[in-house]
Amino acid sequence: MAGMVLARAWKQMSWFYYQYLLVTVLYVLEPWERTVFNSMLVSIMGMALYTGYVFMSQHIMAVLHYFEIIQ
Repeated sequence: MAGMVLARAWKQMSWFYYQYLLVTVLYVLEPWERTVFNSMLVSIMGMALYTGYVFMSQHIMAVLHYFEIIQ
């Protein structure tokens, strides 16, 4: 039973990856180029998420003070 679930999950993830390759036109790149592109994408997304997590609270507090919602 667990093997079937894992096989189905793997098939679904493979399908999502294939769709990602088609939408971003990465299927025309060589494997090493695809690896470089994906590494850069993951790095940029990670930095953006980290920056948003660290600084979002400061921006929200500034907006709340500006509109005098909090003192």
